[in-house]
Amino acid sequence: TAYKYLSLSLIKDKQIIAAYDEICFKHQSEELFVRLKEIYDKAGISPLDIDAICISKGPGSYTGVRIAMTLAKTIGDVSDIDIYTISTLRLYANNKPDTLVLMDAKGNRAYNGLYDQGSCIIEDNVAYLDDLKTEGHDLVGDLSLLGKEDFYYPISECFLNNIEYFEKVEDVSGLVPNYLKENKEYLK
Repeated sequence: TAYKYLSLSLIKDKQIIAAYDEICFKHQSEELFVRLKEIYDKAGISPLDIDAICISKGPGSYTGVRIAMTLAKTIGDVSDIDIYTISTLRLYANNKPDTLVLMDAKGNRAYNGLYDQGSCIIEDNVAYLDDLKTEGHDLVGDLSLLGKEDFYYPISECFLNNIEYFEKVEDVSGLVPNYLKENKEYLK
């Protein structure tokens, strides 16, 4: 729910057994539980069968990030399942080589991060579009910021391809989104 997509995946034995990936910008909270029930039904499982959950922790839409975070915190508080997070930008890079991910941060800025097959080359940050060095990299995300067509890999596929980068949350009550507001560029 961190950005434009509502993406839900059920993964078992490193296979996607049911998924929902649709652009649902600013409507994720309205669709979340309906679509979640649909994928449980499609897979023929109960929510009680889940042993872990992973959410993207941002950057992204303030409300979008909080939707998934609230769901994860609630599940973590009432059940005994593991909660994991992953950077939205790392997720969108899909564990591909030399991939620069861009997301609109408004004000002629972009959230961006450079990843090479999962390794972080440039940490997630906020930069003015004029300051971005895009040449020589595969680009993913809001490419319309650069006058190109937007491109995203299927988000469910991205979760599957990034399992090794999931970060276990030890203290669910202390789980906080990564809004990148500490970045001085964001405050200008």
